[in-house]
Amino acid sequence: MVSREQKRAVLHEKLQLLRSVTNSNALNKTSIIVDASKYITELKQKVERLNQDIESAETSSQQPQLPVVTVETLEKGFLINVFSDKSCPGLLVSILEAFEDLGLNVLEARVSCTDSFCLQAFGGENEEEGDMIDSQVIKQAVVRAVQNWSESNNDG
Repeated sequence: MVSREQKRAVLHEKLQLLRSVTNSNALNKTSIIVDASKYITELKQKVERLNQDIESAETSSQQPQLPVVTVETLEKGFLINVFSDKSCPGLLVSILEAFEDLGLNVLEARVSCTDSFCLQAFGGENEEEGDMIDSQVIKQAVVRAVQNWSESNNDG
């Protein structure tokens, strides 16, 4: 038979796990659960945005397929993802120039350009620039860089 102390210990362990998964700083049970609820809502919104991005990419199939761009705001920076199912020679340079124009420092990046184009970059704002950068501004700049790259490749 499981004692009340053991049940309490198991509950405490599960709450601590929930707290760590949701990056909560809360100490009491109610606050941990509220933070978890907020975290789940944020995840649902991210899924919704990604689905909208995918849907808009699929509906624009009459145009040449442009890479899909997503930008997430993180605690200390931004996570920028650019994906295309085909290789995009020269696109990386255009995107990095857009980052530079924004004053965005690329702190870490992973790029694959072999059969498809996949960029996952973690960027932080340049402290010397006084202005705060919004994730939508970054997304618009990257989308513009992709469009400019696409137009220059279709002209040639």
